[in-house]
Amino acid sequence: MSGVDRDVPTGLGTLRVRVTGTGPAMLLWPSLLMDHALWAGQITHFSGRFTTVAVDPPGHGASTPLDRPFTFGECAQAMLRILDTLEIDRAHIVGNSWGAMIGTTFGALYPERVLTAVLMNGTASPAGTRQRLEYGALLALAHVLGGFRGPLVPAALSAFLGPETMRTRPEVVEQVRRTVRANDIGSAAHAVRSVVVRRPDQRELAASIRRPTLVVGGRQDATFPPAEVEGMARAIPGAELAFLEDAAHLVALEVPDAVNALIDDFLRRHTPHS
Repeated sequence: MSGVDRDVPTGLGTLRVRVTGTGPAMLLWPSLLMDHALWAGQITHFSGRFTTVAVDPPGHGASTPLDRPFTFGECAQAMLRILDTLEIDRAHIVGNSWGAMIGTTFGALYPERVLTAVLMNGTASPAGTRQRLEYGALLALAHVLGGFRGPLVPAALSAFLGPETMRTRPEVVEQVRRTVRANDIGSAAHAVRSVVVRRPDQRELAASIRRPTLVVGGRQDATFPPAEVEGMARAIPGAELAFLEDAAHLVALEVPDAVNALIDDFLRRHTPHS
């Protein structure tokens, strides 16, 4: 099913969204350095029953470049603006990494707009010293190289993809490599600083979430290992937790069928008419 691209003005620039299908809304926000294409497997699977709204997040894909850092609250406001512009009252919120963190923020601040939330490969904790230093160094190197080039591409692949995907899913590896390289370094730097280096502690905020929530992790994720994902699930009252054994940080792209099955089961139990 082919989608329609919409440009939505927000406080973080104009965001491009791909709208596909009909039915209850499902808003999909990807990881850092990724665009709406991360969700191709979910759009194909769900758009026959849902209106899927796949986002190019601020400064990524066909959205306008970032010219400053941002807060998670501003991202949640941008998500709200997307729903308002598309005249969507409530949506299932599906996010990966950055998207999972913004899903947490949005679920806490705007619960009346959330049907359910599926938060994949995320955390509710602030970045540790090692992660802040590592990503700061990577950004400095990216500026020297003029973008995500040379050794930065393998570094991104190892942060995003596990050994199973690297060994057996060459089309996924190529898509991630291509998408990472396409990023504007200026926009990406603002996003990485905002999402990684300056990431807030959201555990207290997460404790206020009352909508049905599924937290998903990839067992091979080197960026947010299982203990980090488990901590996120513990912070959200009543959250369900599931791990996928043969995937890492981009589970929706690595093992789309398994992710779709998890979401289907979750929605059947929490929205009987889905």
